[in-house]
Amino acid sequence: MTTITIREPRHSRLRGVFRHLYVQVLLAIALGILFGHFYPGLGEEMKPLGDTFIKLIKMLIAPIIFCTVVSGIASMQSLKRIGRVGFKSLLYFEVLTTLALVVGLIGVNLMQPGAGMHINPASLDVHAIDSYSKLAHEQSVVGFLTHIVPSTVLGAFAEGDILQVLFISILFAFALQMLGAAGKPLLHLIDLVAQAFFRMVRMVMYVSPLGAFGGMAFTVGKYGVGSLGAYGHLLICYYVTALFFVLVILNLVARLAGFSLWRFLKYIRDELFLVLGTSSSESALPRLMGKLERLGCEKSVVGLVVPSGYCFNLDGSCINMTVLAIFIAQALDIPLDLWHQVTLLLILLLTSKGAASITGGAFITLAATLGSLDVIPAAGLVLVLGVYRFISEGGALINVIGNGVATLFIAKWEGALDEEKLAAELHKGCAREPEVQP
Repeated sequence: MTTITIREPRHSRLRGVFRHLYVQVLLAIALGILFGHFYPGLGEEMKPLGDTFIKLIKMLIAPIIFCTVVSGIASMQSLKRIGRVGFKSLLYFEVLTTLALVVGLIGVNLMQPGAGMHINPASLDVHAIDSYSKLAHEQSVVGFLTHIVPSTVLGAFAEGDILQVLFISILFAFALQMLGAAGKPLLHLIDLVAQAFFRMVRMVMYVSPLGAFGGMAFTVGKYGVGSLGAYGHLLICYYVTALFFVLVILNLVARLAGFSLWRFLKYIRDELFLVLGTSSSESALPRLMGKLERLGCEKSVVGLVVPSGYCFNLDGSCINMTVLAIFIAQALDIPLDLWHQVTLLLILLLTSKGAASITGGAFITLAATLGSLDVIPAAGLVLVLGVYRFISEGGALINVIGNGVATLFIAKWEGALDEEKLAAELHKGCAREPEVQP
């Protein structure tokens, strides 16, 4: 008996490949680079596409964080467990961000990307960073702490401030838990609202390739591929250092949590390409939360760790700040002894925690830090204005990876991780969209 094999038509296979979001976004990024390079003027005009997509995502982040955090905390039976998860999260964040700062400091000292530039500090255009300097002067430890409390509840949601929304969500969740049985109907309603917002995220994702195209076309059109060559040594230093942090530090954390970092990166590739195209880690936040739940993390842990991680666990931004600070000193021929660098490290340990609370956070936080040191002039930031967008993309990618790994690690530490489900999902990869049931 002859067996007849029917092969799927080639065009059908190609159509199947292009259904994957990461393929669509990757193609959009490539087209954006080409468009921005050959038509730089038009490329700059594509900025509204990227900005509008990010606004669509930011529009959904505040209610999603509120619903997820409230549902997670209010569903916990023990207040002690809430405190335990919170303490473990903050301890983890402090250790990992410290390691990120140290890795950045070591990497930039070893590779010396700014050595030999011999730039005269008097030649710097201090007015080029006036807008950043103004915001930097407003940054302080006291200012950061008072900023956590919003003027009004609705104001926090209107501004989309993650830290303020997180603060309101935690208070509301505790209040709802204290209501006991009387609060159950409201909790159920919040769960339904969360499901509706996650459906909205899926709808918004259909236009994500347009957002990635617009963001990349603007970046290349405005700053040009030539800026990559002019600051090639700095970019190589930053990305080699960042890669070391991911492949060594985060890989070790992943192994301790019992999963493969490579498989996890493959699992969240849609989100990573989305961040690469938009230069915003926030664009991946809702989908990242959905996928972490699908990997077997308890909803309560995801709801607590991911939003707080976006405020306090910015590993990529920490590497970004140490590399840029020392690069500026090297370019201006400013000698920094060990004491100066340790002081910079200690100050960044505090100021880096406020990087997520303002737009352009890492750059403004670095301006505030340099302004308080009086060793490296904040005006030196003008040296990296043209290439910062390319560096911030790397920082956003590491922030997403770091918070995903953090959630899985803390879930394992807390005994809130279904390890069989984790292994099965990572083995299957990312073939379908996450169906999130908050």
